[in-house]
Amino acid sequence: VTTQANVYFDGKCVSHSIRLADGTKKSVGVVLPAQLTFGTAEPEIMECVAGGCEYQLVGTDTWLKVSPGERFSVPGNSSFDIRVSDAFHYICHYG
Repeated sequence: VTTQANVYFDGKCVSHSIRLADGTKKSVGVVLPAQLTFGTAEPEIMECVAGGCEYQLVGTDTWLKVSPGERFSVPGNSSFDIRVSDAFHYICHYG
């Protein structure tokens, strides 16, 4: 676990990076109420562990809702918008 937090958007998103023994990379964090745009370098799977959000992938007109136990995929070299009305706790799986 990287002990120094990744802080984005003036503290509206805070996460910690994790590297597993097999080289797998993940991050665990929270997005506070806001509407934000995230860019991706590599494919990501965003897993909701508490709270929820709505998201919209770049190039689409549809906002989709995610609740605890659900996840959504984002292609690499892309972006997505996220709307959070209550804290969204997540695990991000990379690759």
